[in-house]
Amino acid sequence: MKIKIISIICLLMAILIYSCQSDDQITFARYYSIGSVIYQNKCQNCHGKDGQGLSALMPALTDSVYLKANKATLPCIIKYGLKGKLMIINKKPFEGDMPVMDMAPIEIAEVLTYVTNSFGNKMGIITAQQVGDDLKDCK
Repeated sequence: MKIKIISIICLLMAILIYSCQSDDQITFARYYSIGSVIYQNKCQNCHGKDGQGLSALMPALTDSVYLKANKATLPCIIKYGLKGKLMIINKKPFEGDMPVMDMAPIEIAEVLTYVTNSFGNKMGIITAQQVGDDLKDCK
């Protein structure tokens, strides 16, 4: 009997806590969790489980300075890939190919929300609208 009462109280508390979240917090949590799955399926092989990259072959995703400075170009990199000299991260050049990831803007927003808020990064949500606007400016 006590276990049932404790279980009901815990369930009610969880519902109360969840219902106290703002729409922005709920949206962030949804983008982040879906982005985690996308990252595991499409990015983790090259960039690693913890975003550490693969030595000189694949850049780490732990450099918040690079991510913040290039926030508007990240959707273009994901959508259209890169060839040749990719980027310089932590004063280390990377060359090779970043494959084209033909993803919808919402998927790009979700995976970017995950990446830019994982691996020591804290940049907040990146919306599908922001990604769509950034993709219009790709060169």
